[in-house]
Amino acid sequence: MRRFGVVIFPGELMADIQKMAESVASLKAHFEEFNYICSDQIATAVWLAFHLRKPVLIEGPPGVGKTELAKTASEMFELPLIRLQCYEGLDESKAIYEWKYGKQLLYTQVLKEALDEVLQGAKGFAQSVTRLHEFGDIFFSEEFLEPRPLLKALREDDGCVLLIDEVDKSDHEFESLLLEILSDYQVSIPEIGTVKANREPPMVFLTSNNTREISDALKRRCLHLYIPFPDVELEQKIIHARVPEVPPELQRQLVAFIHELRDLDLKKVPAISETIDWARTLMLLHTEVLEPTLIRDTLNVILKFQEDIENVESEINSITAKVRK
Repeated sequence: MRRFGVVIFPGELMADIQKMAESVASLKAHFEEFNYICSDQIATAVWLAFHLRKPVLIEGPPGVGKTELAKTASEMFELPLIRLQCYEGLDESKAIYEWKYGKQLLYTQVLKEALDEVLQGAKGFAQSVTRLHEFGDIFFSEEFLEPRPLLKALREDDGCVLLIDEVDKSDHEFESLLLEILSDYQVSIPEIGTVKANREPPMVFLTSNNTREISDALKRRCLHLYIPFPDVELEQKIIHARVPEVPPELQRQLVAFIHELRDLDLKKVPAISETIDWARTLMLLHTEVLEPTLIRDTLNVILKFQEDIENVESEINSITAKVRK
């Protein structure tokens, strides 16, 4: 493994990670170096997750940086990111493992062709069955196992960041499959046995947009972190980190405008990701100050429903005058 062009051995890598996470302040500063501006609560949760070896369940509205937190942690700690995107109907064959059926079928055909050779010298039915059972054990072995994200994460020798994204979109049955890996960093495969994490267990982040209630059993196994929409000061820091070319006055105005929209009764209020997109849009249009006409032309960047756009259009002049004071 290489770090800044220098070969890093697993022990050195872990020591480097531990140095980053020696304090909450240090961890927060390192996140900022990677342009992820976080609150003390977020930095504390990640710091505790590292030292306690506990998963983190991150809840909050869409677009506030839940997924980005895991991706930045992966980049910052220089650990591979393994991502499992959840959806309704997700099961163990897509999340944990499945068998290589094509390879098993080929193996069955080869075994049929060599059946006489396999049974040669066997005395009686019992001995013949015993020999066939030996090949049956190979049939369900590591050689025929296809690991999926959860099993891959456990097999990473030097650890990884495991992102289980939008877990609230999965079924309650899938949550039950997660309990073993979240509590003991292991999975049970009936045909093989228990597979435990290698030298370093994964750092696990689960995200939820609160579309349904997460079970108590899953919550008990995790640290809880709620990421709300940021206040004005924090969002200005985020814009400065992600779109540094935005002039200070325009930065103040666009963040203030977004916060005014969030106070309105909209189907979907603008998230941080929309604020960043709008800031980049305004820079492409060489904007220096917010103007009502420009806002109307770019409302589709920050609002995703036509009904919301129509409701806001009548308020644009008054909100613009307010944020430009």
